Amino acid sequence: MARGTSKQTNGEEEREKSRKLGSLSALWPFLTPYKGLMIASVLALMATAAISLTLPMAVRRVVDNFNVEDGALLDRYFAAALGFAGLLALGTALRYALVTRLGERVVADIRMAVFDRAIALSPAFYEKIMTGEVLSRITTDTTLIQSVIGSSISIALRNILLFFGGLLLMSLTSAKLTGLVLLLVPIVVVPILTLGRRLRKLSRENQDWIAVSSGNASEALSSVQTVQAYTHESLSREAFADVTEKSFDAARRRIWTRALMTAIVIFLVFTGIVGVLWVGAWDVRADQMTPGALIQFVVYSVMVAGAVGALSEVFGELQRAAGATERLVELLEATDTVKDPARPAALPEPVRGEIVFDAVSFNYPARPEIPALDHVDLTIAPGETVALVGPSGAGKTTIIQLIQRFYDPISGAVRLDGVALPDMTRADFRRHIALVPQDPVIFAASAKDNIRFGRPDASDAEIEAAARAAAAHDFLNALPEGYDTWLGERGVMLSGGQKQRVAIARAILRDAPVLLLDEATSALDAESERAVQAAVDKLAEGRTTIIVAHRLATVKKADRIIVMEHGRIVATGGHDALVAEGGLYARLARLQFTDGVAAE
Repeated sequence: MARGTSKQTNGEEEREKSRKLGSLSALWPFLTPYKGLMIASVLALMATAAISLTLPMAVRRVVDNFNVEDGALLDRYFAAALGFAGLLALGTALRYALVTRLGERVVADIRMAVFDRAIALSPAFYEKIMTGEVLSRITTDTTLIQSVIGSSISIALRNILLFFGGLLLMSLTSAKLTGLVLLLVPIVVVPILTLGRRLRKLSRENQDWIAVSSGNASEALSSVQTVQAYTHESLSREAFADVTEKSFDAARRRIWTRALMTAIVIFLVFTGIVGVLWVGAWDVRADQMTPGALIQFVVYSVMVAGAVGALSEVFGELQRAAGATERLVELLEATDTVKDPARPAALPEPVRGEIVFDAVSFNYPARPEIPALDHVDLTIAPGETVALVGPSGAGKTTIIQLIQRFYDPISGAVRLDGVALPDMTRADFRRHIALVPQDPVIFAASAKDNIRFGRPDASDAEIEAAARAAAAHDFLNALPEGYDTWLGERGVMLSGGQKQRVAIARAILRDAPVLLLDEATSALDAESERAVQAAVDKLAEGRTTIIVAHRLATVKKADRIIVMEHGRIVATGGHDALVAEGGLYARLARLQFTDGVAAE
């Protein structure tokens, strides 16, 4: 919540400038592919506006000819008015269908573009923003934009046409009365401009608090078991209620500001109309204009006043959408520290799997004062199995993350088969890497699809073979629908050890030349660990394998053990040699093998 609050309060002046309606221009690239639909929508809108502006003329004809002896002429006037009404209904329905379809299509494209961008951003980006905030932008903000494109802009354009068209026809009907009306315009515009600035600020504040609220809920619900285990429900409710109330408070102030603006504008407009009608009534009594002309002027006045009132309401919607657009553009234009090169180098084929760390130093962006790696030099030969051991925070997992280029080193270079990772596209080299993380990710899909995530084109037989190799076949086959059983969000149907075996099966299926195992057997019981360890040993044959482990029993067979502490390599060698050497590894071995304490 603190991060969201900070985002809310810092740089307020800079964001205020960007909350102008000009922010909506960022939507233009999403609209241009549908120029045909836009043109059809505008034509339908112009047609309905023209028909609306024609109706008062028909009313004037009827009123001024109400006492004519030729009844057929009167019938024709009424028939013409009815025909115009039918055309207006048809045109309005067509306009609604076109603009609503345009809005839905554009918003779908925006959502896909934002998701495409968000899914490609490196983990460094997500150290600065909560996932729930990103989801809020994809859902809540795009819903606002859909409302604007599919409704508000159409209403605004229609009322602009009615305003200027009605004003022109008012002047042709009575220049004197129109001049009186124009004297009222500055009086109406001033509150719109004054309260509009306040409304922009409150609209963005409301959206910011909604994003914070969404992030808060996402974090709590995704960790619901931990929240409940520590009886943290009431505190979580209070935290969520706090940010939700702040969002509501901002919305309440926005609503009252908009309501006040609407009330002032409507009152001033219709007060002016009453005054103008009073003058017009005396002109009719003096035979300076016909009753039909006065009624025509009144209808146009109502149209113009209604257009002004509608525009004041739409103005508020447009400002909310401008704030939402700005937030989406922030995501689309977010700078990522990890980027693919403009002219990528090719990874030599076949991939051998040699990994080199050349004087690599690295600090996590969220902890810039603490070195995660400090001038690490490491060369892993193709097909070699290397184990990384050491206390928590020693830099073992950081090695795994830099090999996948989730981050770039502050200094030094990481190379795969002699090519620096930043010189290649991430997708090019990552497809040659299989990962089993410490906290396995299980998607809300079937067991089969979770394993197939490792290689989407794999057959069912290959999936089952991978599951057998990972000692996962028996428990998956025993599920209600076997491999087709839906595993629930975050794999709630599986135990921790079962999740890990599914993740191992996924890595086995990927069949990559580089295998990364980050505490891959930490959640397994002794029997499953032996089965999986045998599978891992077999899988590691001919592959470059890097194993991160706290349990030293799982790394004794490694070709080489790298001992790390405080981001540095402090020792390297085989198990027996390191034990004989003394030092950190010997202490860890003594704790685990002599005292029988499993250092987790």
